[in-house]
Amino acid sequence: MDRDTEKNIEKKRSDDKQRENTFSVAGIAWELGYMIAIPLVALTLGGRFLDKKLGTSPLLLLVGVVVSIIFSTYAIWRKMSDIIDKS
Repeated sequence: MDRDTEKNIEKKRSDDKQRENTFSVAGIAWELGYMIAIPLVALTLGGRFLDKKLGTSPLLLLVGVVVSIIFSTYAIWRKMSDIIDKS
């Protein structure tokens, strides 16, 4: 009976660890999504607004998109570097 109890405890630990890993991965996915979406939306809308004000359409909108891609790429690279270093 002791053996069955030990097996149950090990199974519970394994299940808890898997659940923890699943939530960790989901959290990272959300964070990466925000790292992409927020700069893209903010800089694109900012570029569109400035294009309307200055009459430079679509120059500043495109600049906003390019800057947001560069910013997001750098932010994701740093995040992934931190995750890899912790491993």
